[in-house]
Amino acid sequence: MKCFFLFLLVPVLFCSCHKSQPQDLSSQDDTAETIVAQVGPVVITQKQLDDRLSVLSKEDQDFAQTAVGRRNFIQLLVREQLIALDAQDEKIDQSDVYLTALEDKRSQLRDIYNEYATLLLGRLWQESMAEKGILSVTDEEIAAYYDKYPYEMTIKQLIIPDAETADAVWRELKRSKSRWKELEHQYSKAPEQSKGQEITFMPGEFIPELEVIAANSPTGSVQGFVKTAQGFHIIMKTRERRLSLKDAAPRIRAILEKQKEDAALNALQNKYKVVIYEQDE
Repeated sequence: MKCFFLFLLVPVLFCSCHKSQPQDLSSQDDTAETIVAQVGPVVITQKQLDDRLSVLSKEDQDFAQTAVGRRNFIQLLVREQLIALDAQDEKIDQSDVYLTALEDKRSQLRDIYNEYATLLLGRLWQESMAEKGILSVTDEEIAAYYDKYPYEMTIKQLIIPDAETADAVWRELKRSKSRWKELEHQYSKAPEQSKGQEITFMPGEFIPELEVIAANSPTGSVQGFVKTAQGFHIIMKTRERRLSLKDAAPRIRAILEKQKEDAALNALQNKYKVVIYEQDE
């Protein structure tokens, strides 16, 4: 038997609850939800039943469509309402434990709602900008960008928290590039999943400061150290290759769309006052 059927009531509960209906439904319109059970003043509707079933596995949903499965699942909902009603009679819903836990959950859901609202506004704003043609990229713009940057570069990097250590590591690597893995393991604070990984990008796809260094470095060279918000970077350029226009075009389109979006956001800073309070390092 599946998990939601492990806590079932004895069958006698179902019949009385199933037969109990509000005394007068004549005032409800034709679209009123079907009531499948009633526990005291609380009604359980078909929509509530369907909503609960929708999160179950396909196998459990199929079982719930049978007469036995439907009856058992309704009994589970009845059980929940019985417990809730008695808990209210016992004033458990007024306890500090209950109210504190409820407020914590309300706060979490509020944060989730606010985050979703912000993301939704952002997506709709981007769609609006695209519809107005503000983010549109022409084939001519793509061709012009490709003429300047027809290549991609691959690097690996170390991220060191402080300048003194970064300088010492960089000097050691200049003497012996073979120590890269050893020093990476010992000093790099790059995200764990990116350690030992190479990064491939076209100009415009990565951190601008590192793109410039990589573009002006010969393959196989160690360059550093460059400061960004993440820390002090030491990079080794491992290869560079020319791309075909066909392969590069989708990436260039994305780069130019992002540049146009950034330009629009920069313009908005003249409309809305932006103040960033930097913390002393």
